[in-house]
Amino acid sequence: MSTVECRDVSIRYRTGDFKSIGLKEYVVRKLKGNYHVQDFWADRHISFALEKGDMLGIIGPNGAGKSTLLKAVSGVMEPAEGTIRTEGKIAALLELTSGFDPYMTVRDNIYLRGAMLGYTKKFIVDRYEEILDFAELKDFETYQFKRLSSGMKSRLAFSVACLVDPEIIILDEILSVGDGAFRQKSADKMREILRSGITGILVSHSTEQIRSLCNKVLWIDHGNQIIFSDEVEKICDAYEESLKKKCIPQTYEEICTLAENYGIRLQKKQQKAYREEVRQLEKHLEEGSDSAVEAAVQVLRRHRPDLLKETEER
Repeated sequence: MSTVECRDVSIRYRTGDFKSIGLKEYVVRKLKGNYHVQDFWADRHISFALEKGDMLGIIGPNGAGKSTLLKAVSGVMEPAEGTIRTEGKIAALLELTSGFDPYMTVRDNIYLRGAMLGYTKKFIVDRYEEILDFAELKDFETYQFKRLSSGMKSRLAFSVACLVDPEIIILDEILSVGDGAFRQKSADKMREILRSGITGILVSHSTEQIRSLCNKVLWIDHGNQIIFSDEVEKICDAYEESLKKKCIPQTYEEICTLAENYGIRLQKKQQKAYREEVRQLEKHLEEGSDSAVEAAVQVLRRHRPDLLKETEER
C-alpha cells in the first residue's frame, strides 16, 4: 500500500472573494456591481504514489507550484479537485521558522515543536540531547530562537524533524541552508532514515541533491505535471537542458532528446576543460620544474592511471 498518493490533484487560490477582501470591500463592490472572483490554479492534475523508503524529489522553476503541493500533502491546504491520501505521522518543514516561537529559547522550542508533531514530553526528553547535538547548538540552548542565524534555525528544524521518528518527512529547500559540512551530515541522515522505511519528499533547486538522495522525481512547470518517474538521472538531465534552452517538453520522447543533448553538452564541456588543463600542463613542463612534474603526475593519476601503473611495473 502506498504511504503517499496523489490522484489528479488540482489546487486553487481565489482572489477577490469575501475571505480575501473583507466585509467592507465586499459590500462596496457589490453595491457598485464590481464584485468579481478570480481563480488561480497553482497545480493542475498532479498524480503520483510513493511506497515506504521512497524519496521523491520535486523539481521545477520558481512559481511552478512545488511548495503549494507540499502544503496540500502536509494537510495545510485542501485540494480543490482530486484526492490526497497519506499513511502515518508527517513531519513537514515547509518554511524555515514554521512551528517555532521566535521569543522562546532553543530548549523550549524543541519541546514545542515536538508537541506540535504529536509526541509526548517523555519522548522529547529522551531525544532532547540527541536533537541538540545533531543540530550543533549545545552552546545556544538558552538563546531565543530569533537570535539564531538562518543556518542555525535550519539545523534545529531539520534535527527535530528527523530525530522524532516520523513515517513521512517533507522538506522544502531545507537541505539547501547551512554550511557544507552540515548539508553533508543532513544528506547522510536522510539516507539513513530512508533505509529504515520512512517516506520522504524533497523540493530543491539543486539537481545534485535530487540525484544524490531521490529514487523518484516529479517535474512540475507552471502548475502542470511534466512527468513523474523513477528515471531520476534522465529527468534531471532533461530538466537542466530545458532551463538552458528555455523550452518545456510535451512528450516523453522530447524529454529523452533533452536528456541526450544535456549529456552531449556536458561531455563537450568536460573535454574543453581537459584540453585547457593539458595546455597549462605543457606550459609548466616546458619550465622543467619539480612542481611541474608533480602536476603532470597528478593529471595522469586522474585521467590515465593505467599509464602510471605501467611505469611503476617497469
